[in-house]
Parts: sequence; structure tokens; C-alpha cells
Amino acid sequence: MTIQRCPWADNDPLMRAYHDAEWGVPERDGRALWEKLMLDGFQAGLSWITILRKRDAFREVFKGFDPEIVAGFDEDDIQRLLGDARIIRSRAKIAATIGNARAYLAMRDAGEDFSDFVWGMAGGKPVIGNGVDIPAKTPLSEEMWVALKKRGFKFVGPVIVYAWMQATGIVDDHVAGCFRRH
Repeated sequence: MTIQRCPWADNDPLMRAYHDAEWGVPERDGRALWEKLMLDGFQAGLSWITILRKRDAFREVFKGFDPEIVAGFDEDDIQRLLGDARIIRSRAKIAATIGNARAYLAMRDAGEDFSDFVWGMAGGKPVIGNGVDIPAKTPLSEEMWVALKKRGFKFVGPVIVYAWMQATGIVDDHVAGCFRRH
């Protein structure tokens, strides 16, 4: 018996493993949601497999994506990261990640839990796509992008936010016939 997957996941073993174990699984941990949003920002303009192959290095250089640590990064850290060929060396994306750690902490310090915030915007449960037409963005991703931007987040446009919503299970966009759908 052949397992049916979303077509994007069938050409590479790492992508298959990611699809089968992670993509679309509802994530409720705020720190993990933030990490995945940062990685989706780094993915902009690139293929996701590039990020998957570099994910362990990203986690290492961004200190486990601990917002408390990343928020304290300074110009020396930016220079260190720009010199590290194991990650995507984009000053704008690195600076956005540092700023986004500060925005995440500002939300927390104001009593706004990141997970509650994003899941609340989605109605508290996964939004189920139709399994056929997979959009690049939706009204909800546009609304969430605007809300994140108001809170100081950068590099989180509606297309990045939608890809992140799919990856973290806020949206179930597994195609019809995929063994992971719902």
C-alpha cells in the first residue's frame, strides 16, 4: 500500500519526514510558534528544504531560539551571524529576528501570551482548508500580519504568516487524499 502525501513532500526524504511528523501538527507552545515564525521569515525567497537543512544550525546560533537571549543580541552578534555560512546570512532577516524576540517579550510583559494571541485569532482550533485550492495568503493571514506588525514584528507579511499557519497547524492544508489530512 502506498502512502499518499501532499505532493510537495514526496521528492526528498527530509521533506517527507517533516511532512509526516511536523507540518500541520497544531503547535500550542508560544516559544515554538515564535521559532517557526522566525524560520519562515528566513525562508522568504528560498525553498523550505534549504531551511530544513539549516534548521539545526539556526537553532544553535540563535541559542535555541530563546527570545530572552536573542533579544539581547547586539551588533557583534549580528556580525557573528553574518559570518556563519551554516545559516541564511541576511542582515535584514537577522535584525528582524532580534527585533521580533523583543516584540515577543513585549507581548509577554504586557500579559499577552503569544500562543493565545495567534490561536485566538484563528478561533482556537485549526482552520480546515478545502484540500484542493491552497492559497498563498488568506484574509486571516492578512489580519494576523497586521496584528503582528502593530506589535512590532518585522518580516512577517501575509504570505509568510500563511506558510507559518500551515506549518504550525493553525491551518490544515493537507491536500485531499493525504494521509495527514485532519
